[in-house]
Amino acid sequence: MNRLRQIHAYTLRNGIDNTKLLIVELLQIPNISYAHRLLDHAPNPTLFLFNKLIQSYSSQRQPLQCLHLYSRMRLRGCPPNLHSFTFLFAASASLSSHLPGMMLHTHFLKSGFDFDVFALTALIDMYAKLGELGSARQVFDETPMRDTPVWNSIVSGYAKRGYMEEALQLFRTMPHRNVISWTSIISGYSQNGHSADALKMFLEMEEGGFRPNEVTLASVLPACTNLGALEIGERIEMYARENGFLKNIYLCNALLEMYAKCGKIDVARRLFDEIGGRRGLCSWNTMITGLAAHGKCNEVLELYDQMLSEGNIPDDITFVGLLLACTHGGLVAEGRRLFKSMGSDYGISPKLEHYGCMVDLLGRAGKLQEAYDLIHSMPMMPDSVIWGALLGACSFHGNVEFAEEAAESLIELEPWNPGNYVILSNIYASVGRWHGVAKLRKMMKGENMTKAAGHSIIQEGGEIHKFIVEDKSHEKSSEIYAMLRGISAAMKIQKQATDFECELVEF
Repeated sequence: MNRLRQIHAYTLRNGIDNTKLLIVELLQIPNISYAHRLLDHAPNPTLFLFNKLIQSYSSQRQPLQCLHLYSRMRLRGCPPNLHSFTFLFAASASLSSHLPGMMLHTHFLKSGFDFDVFALTALIDMYAKLGELGSARQVFDETPMRDTPVWNSIVSGYAKRGYMEEALQLFRTMPHRNVISWTSIISGYSQNGHSADALKMFLEMEEGGFRPNEVTLASVLPACTNLGALEIGERIEMYARENGFLKNIYLCNALLEMYAKCGKIDVARRLFDEIGGRRGLCSWNTMITGLAAHGKCNEVLELYDQMLSEGNIPDDITFVGLLLACTHGGLVAEGRRLFKSMGSDYGISPKLEHYGCMVDLLGRAGKLQEAYDLIHSMPMMPDSVIWGALLGACSFHGNVEFAEEAAESLIELEPWNPGNYVILSNIYASVGRWHGVAKLRKMMKGENMTKAAGHSIIQEGGEIHKFIVEDKSHEKSSEIYAMLRGISAAMKIQKQATDFECELVEF
């Protein structure tokens, strides 16, 4: 940087115009503000320099600076070219309004550049990211030469906005697909909560001979996490290691979450330690929350101390994990201390999740009055999770008074949920208030409510199977029930043998 300042000073003293060299060098550092000042004072700035600066601001997500430079460029009589519009469309995609993008689109058409596939791809991507899918589709339909990047832009646009039916239809219509095409559709399904579809598309991608990249893997791993597809997740880790993808911290964090939520907390911890100095706040939060969910409260608190000692600042997600750990460990005093430290030490205002954890912690410990008072001291309206935590605690401790208020609030928030009626009915039954039980059953019958049957999910051979009690819908149900009967018979024989041995010992 000092060398460039010396060159700049030398050119000024000697009247030499080295603006182009200096700006290009400055943008490589990058020192965009210095380069911008040089451009402002240049006697004859070229289109090349304007484009370089617009491209740099675009990569730094500063769209307003890009638009300012575009205006300057036009005022200086420097007409834009194809590269100008490609960079400007990319920059405008991060704006909150679609109007600047529409203005640029008009100028683009008037300039006669509507034949360039690179600029058109950026234009489709801009409209899609701004949520203007109608405009994006119109540009796509009017594009005569659609290469794979053009198709990818429109597929990604629909997928990111949750229009998966349209995205899949376009995806199936593509004449040629690449790994980006597959990643767009997999990511769309995963981000919009269609985990089974995301996993299905990933397996289809593999069968088609496409090799996933690190972005593909980071996109499909949350689907594995949600479905409990541990075998596929383990295979993904092996593939990632073989291809050197674990250098990507986003992929590491996705693997970390998958192992933590799929019950392999020890594997998650080994991976966390392997990440080492590359750990970001997301890594710490994932590990803390994972350990908390597994009831390892002491390890959570030790890890939190380590996190602080290494100079990391906790956020609201960190405290959700910490309070969850206190809940599972019954650490009421520690939970109170952490909850208080959120505001006093870090200026973090508790959210609904934190209040929910505290109500659950206090409720499980039998401190129902304190939990009730905390709910009524909240600066926001309690949601169904808050009242549900109190109702669950009342069910465990047999407190009818608070249970009635909690259930009343839950019924108001979730009139469609029969579970709230059932829990309150069970509380009434536990204290012999049968008239209350009858009243609730009558209400449920009048609302035509039935409690949905619970189901289980199991993974076997890389496939996910879902079943309910006495389910016979599976194609191999006869074999499954035969196996269950065999296991049951073996257990009975084992029990009889154990009972006989006990009788002999007593004799």
